[in-house]
Amino acid sequence: MSEITIPVSGEMGFTDGLPSTQRRWAMLSYLVGLAMSVLDGNIANTALPSIATQLHASPAASIWVVNAFLLTVGICVVPLSSLVDIIGYKRVYQAGLVIFTLASAGCSLPHSLNTLVLARVIQGIGAACIWSVSAAVMRYTYPRALLGRGIGLGGFVVFTSAAAGPSVASAILAVTTWHWLFAINIPFGLLALSLSERCLAPAEGSRHRWDLWSAVLNGITVTLLITGIDGIGNGKGSAVVVAELVGALIAGVALVRRQSHLRVPMLAIDLFKRPIFALSSSASLCAFMAQGLAVVVLPFYFIEVMGFSQVMAGLLLSPWPIAAGIMSHVSGRMADRVPIRVLGTIGMAGMTSGLILLALVGQHPTVFQIVWRAALGGAGFGFFGAPNNRAMVASAPRERSGGAGGISTMSRLLGQSIGVSVVAVIFEITAHGGVSLHGASLALMFGAGATAVSGIISGVPQPHLHPE
Repeated sequence: MSEITIPVSGEMGFTDGLPSTQRRWAMLSYLVGLAMSVLDGNIANTALPSIATQLHASPAASIWVVNAFLLTVGICVVPLSSLVDIIGYKRVYQAGLVIFTLASAGCSLPHSLNTLVLARVIQGIGAACIWSVSAAVMRYTYPRALLGRGIGLGGFVVFTSAAAGPSVASAILAVTTWHWLFAINIPFGLLALSLSERCLAPAEGSRHRWDLWSAVLNGITVTLLITGIDGIGNGKGSAVVVAELVGALIAGVALVRRQSHLRVPMLAIDLFKRPIFALSSSASLCAFMAQGLAVVVLPFYFIEVMGFSQVMAGLLLSPWPIAAGIMSHVSGRMADRVPIRVLGTIGMAGMTSGLILLALVGQHPTVFQIVWRAALGGAGFGFFGAPNNRAMVASAPRERSGGAGGISTMSRLLGQSIGVSVVAVIFEITAHGGVSLHGASLALMFGAGATAVSGIISGVPQPHLHPE
């Protein structure tokens, strides 16, 4: 058998991406870590009943196994994205792999809910490191002319990993305990760490100062904003919600003001001076608002309104992420040749159509009527995502890739949080917290409105929207 040779990243000084063989190994080393972190962000949901029973915790308390991970990622991703630009993406990624792998081992061992939640917080820090380097990995790995191809491949891995989460969890739980949901990460983390050392392109970073107060203000802003938005739809007292949102506003204003005095802002507000970056970020926020809304509405729609079983509802949801992953890969390749205003508008038109058709499908549709509508919505979302991300990443200087990635991730997290809260508010207004055909349809139509706005933003002509 011939020996497989893995190229060493430091052996070649390419300034515009890596040669093709090394590029494949570099992407493998990153995509293993990315898939692992995305899968773990979704896999715990399925195991919550088992975790709650074994750890003698209430269902409400056990939800923190999921919330602690997501909130930690939201708090940490912007400061870590800034660190990417300072010390180089490779160091941040490797640190993330070490933290995530060790935390996974910790998640597989705990004897109480508190220790599991603590381990999930640490795991969230590792995931934030991995997610924060995404834009930089693409810029340093792919030539500019092939940047969309890399982003499309990354999108394909994210969507398929998210879609596989419930199935992987169910398969593991069928043969062993929930502890192995986390222990399975250990060999993959070690593999990604080993590959990354040899295969990722070197990047030293700009060595500017990391601002602690910006990180603190960012953490306060994100925490209060997400909990305030979540409280709108979860029956939290109006006084508490208002206090949280006002606190988020005050901290956010202080954060932005502080950035204006920094040579290189931690929160990359300087990039918003570039029209394409500002437009792409706004379009992303609207698209993920609709995505977050759809992910929450559709299971209730299928089970409570249409009367399908939980297993069947899961199968009916599958066409959305599968179609999104496939089209992300396709549109990513096209984005290197076709302007974002074309691809983004087509993608959002498809997602808008899918959401409207799902809203109007009625109470007793056939399985086929649901499947092709869900596939259309997911395909539109995937077709939009890769070109839009390419526009954001390519519009930023390579040495500011970390900052661009931080804004991209925050647009996604904030949009999804808003979408979930909108669903809760609509359900409360239309059925006093329950689910009705009218409420589910209204929520999906609201999502269609958000994607229509995203499509309009994507279609705004800009002199630099065509890939250079």
